[in-house]
Amino acid sequence: MRGFHVVQADKTRSLRSLALLASALTIAVALSGCSTIDSTLFGSSQPSPGQTASPPPSSQELESSQAGGVTGTTSGSATAAATGRPGTISPVQIAPVEDTGTAVGHTVMALHSDLSGMQDQIMSAAGKLSDLEASNAQFASTYFDDKAQITTRLQLGTTRGNPHLVQKWNAAQSALDSLTVNINALNNLGQHISDISSRAHYMLNTIHATYNVSGAVDEDHRQLDVLDDETNQTIVIIDRLLKQATGDIQRQTAYVATERGSLTTLAAAIQNGQLYGAGVGGVLAAGVSPSSSYVANSTPLVTIRFKHAHIAYKQILYSALQQALKERPEATFSVVAISPTRGSAPAVQLAQTVAERHARQVLRAMTEMGIPSARLSLSSATDPGVHTTEVRVFVH
Repeated sequence: MRGFHVVQADKTRSLRSLALLASALTIAVALSGCSTIDSTLFGSSQPSPGQTASPPPSSQELESSQAGGVTGTTSGSATAAATGRPGTISPVQIAPVEDTGTAVGHTVMALHSDLSGMQDQIMSAAGKLSDLEASNAQFASTYFDDKAQITTRLQLGTTRGNPHLVQKWNAAQSALDSLTVNINALNNLGQHISDISSRAHYMLNTIHATYNVSGAVDEDHRQLDVLDDETNQTIVIIDRLLKQATGDIQRQTAYVATERGSLTTLAAAIQNGQLYGAGVGGVLAAGVSPSSSYVANSTPLVTIRFKHAHIAYKQILYSALQQALKERPEATFSVVAISPTRGSAPAVQLAQTVAERHARQVLRAMTEMGIPSARLSLSSATDPGVHTTEVRVFVH
C-alpha cells in the first residue's frame, strides 16, 4: 500500500503535464499555414542572408544529442552553461550501488543503470531547449529591428510600395517563419521530454513493486530506498523542464499569431505609403464621420460621404476598426452602399452603381487592414435624406 499511493499521485501529475503539452501542440500546429496570408500581399519570401531557419529535430537527432549529453554527475555550473539559465536544471547525483548477488540485487543494478542514463537524456534535452530559446531570441530581435525600420520610414512618409520597405517586410516575415519552425521543434522536444517523464514514472512503479519480491537482503531494500528518492527527485526535474518547454510553446505561439496580424497591417500600409492610425487624433478628413459611441446593428461605426473622388478615409477607418475590435474581438462588419433617391430613374441607377463601387473599395481596404473576409458583408440601400453617395460600416 505504501508504494501504491505514491505511484497514483505521480501518474496524475504526469497526465496533467501531458494534457497541458497536448493543448499547446494543437495551437502551434495551426500556425504552419500562416505564411499564406502574408504571401497574398507581396508573394512568398525567402530567408535573408544570415537568417537560416532551424529545422525541427528528428527522433534520430534527439537520440544523437542524447548520446553526447552531459553525464549524470555533471556539476551545477556546467548545467548552467548548457541551459543558459543558471541553476534552473541540475542533474540528480546518482549514488553507486553494489550487486548483492540476489535476484533483487540484479534488478537494482539494472534500475540504477537506467536512472543514470536518464540523467544524460534530461541534460541533453535541457541543452536543446536552451539552444531553441537562444535561436528564438535572435529571430525575434531580427523581426523587431526590421519592423521598427518599416514603421519609422512610414511615419516619416514614403512612396507607395517602396521596394526597400517591401524587402524589409519580407525579411521580417522570414524571421516569423523561422520562429514558427522553432515552435515545431519545441513541440518535438516537449514530446521527447514527456516520453522521459513516462519512463521515469514507470521506473518508480517498478521500484515499488520490487520491494515485494522475495529473496532480498537488507542491503537490497536500502539501495531500493535510495533509488526511490533519486527517481522522485528526477521526476521533479523532468516536470520542471516540461513546464519550461510548455511555457515557451505557449508564449511563442501567441507571439507569432499576434505578429502575423501586425505584418498584414504593415503590408497594407506599405502598399499605400502611409502608416494606418498615424495622426488620427488630429483634424478629421473631410467627408468621413466616425461615431464616438456606436450601437451595434444601429449606429454606423463610420460613415464615408463621397462628395468627390478622392476621400482620405483609410486612417480614420483603421482607427475605428481597431477600437471596435478592442471592445468586441469577435465582431463582424457590414459595409452598406447608400445612394440618394432624388432625380430621374437613370440618375438614381447611376448613383446606386457609384455607391456600390465605393463600398467595394472600402471592403477591399478593410481586408488589407487585416479584417478576415469571413467577417465582412456587402449590401446596398437607398436613403432619400442623403444628397451624395455614402458608405456606412456597421458592427455586429
